[in-house]
Amino acid sequence: MTTGLFITFEGIDGAGKSSHIDGLAQAFREAGRTVTLSREPGGTPLAERLRTLALNEPMDALTEALLMFAARRDHLLQVIEPALARGDVVLCDRFTDATFAYQGHGRGFDLDVLAQLERWVQTVPTLAPGLRQPDLTVWFDLAPEIAAQRLAGARVPDKFEAQPVEFFRRVAAGYAARFEADRGRFARIEAGQTREAVWSDVLQALRARDWLA
Repeated sequence: MTTGLFITFEGIDGAGKSSHIDGLAQAFREAGRTVTLSREPGGTPLAERLRTLALNEPMDALTEALLMFAARRDHLLQVIEPALARGDVVLCDRFTDATFAYQGHGRGFDLDVLAQLERWVQTVPTLAPGLRQPDLTVWFDLAPEIAAQRLAGARVPDKFEAQPVEFFRRVAAGYAARFEADRGRFARIEAGQTREAVWSDVLQALRARDWLA
């Protein structure tokens, strides 16, 4: 049976990650793989309702983090683990790195508490051994100032997209810290390049792992 792959896409708002997920899904399908596309927070009916609350309602950082991990738990149980067990390629727009970056570094919430929640939520012994982490995290690294220019004049922003550039500097530092702590899991993409160059780097990251021809 084909082994499942769990690939996540991360980066600050405006980094351009979402625009490449569909392209990568198509590349895997052309290679004969079954693909499950999802996002966080979200991915299940319950998690999508929690997403609406987390992205729009004012709340303190702990409440926000708990909502994110509650949505993640349901997403893991209902979508991610079953898809991986079938041998799918799971492509997910954001995962736990985003919680550490946004709630941890952006909001200034306790990283040790987030690490404990990560261990509780992402361990599902009835479905898979050990702590569930992505096989690969594609990190779209972009200067917060450039991201802010890209977001200007876009759709009505959610409460995170509406944050000042200093917030996104902290979020970017959070992503950098996650990258430094687990370099083998990450593929860092310079997201300030042209769309074509970014796409080329994304493909190269997958080819380097022999996951795409």
